[in-house]
Amino acid sequence: MTQKQFKDLLRSQQGELNAVLMYQRLAKVVKTDKERDTFFLLAKEEGRHASVFHAYTKKVLKPKKTMAVIMPLLYRILGKKRLYKLIAKGEYDAAVGYEHLIADFPDVESVKNDEKRHGDIISGLLTTKFALFF
Repeated sequence: MTQKQFKDLLRSQQGELNAVLMYQRLAKVVKTDKERDTFFLLAKEEGRHASVFHAYTKKVLKPKKTMAVIMPLLYRILGKKRLYKLIAKGEYDAAVGYEHLIADFPDVESVKNDEKRHGDIISGLLTTKFALFF
């Protein structure tokens, strides 16, 4: 593993841990059971993603609270329509960002696929015909 790959894996692990906390906090402020259940489920999956990266880095990290504090505030300020679009974009961007790691770290492919699905799920929260994709 190169130093760059290690840094990318570590950054990815940190991002996934941060997402766990962010989704848990969002679940506590959203208005519907559907959104709450969705965010708790996404938090659980992000935790699994962090463990995939941990298997490669062997580093124990703690989630940073920044996004977990900011996102609930943005939910109240921007509203869910604008915020969910931003979150979905972040999930799609993460999926693309993981692609370069897959050749050397094959377990990352499942994470990449999940991130794409997460983007779809978040986008789906904005439609009236939303159904969980789990």
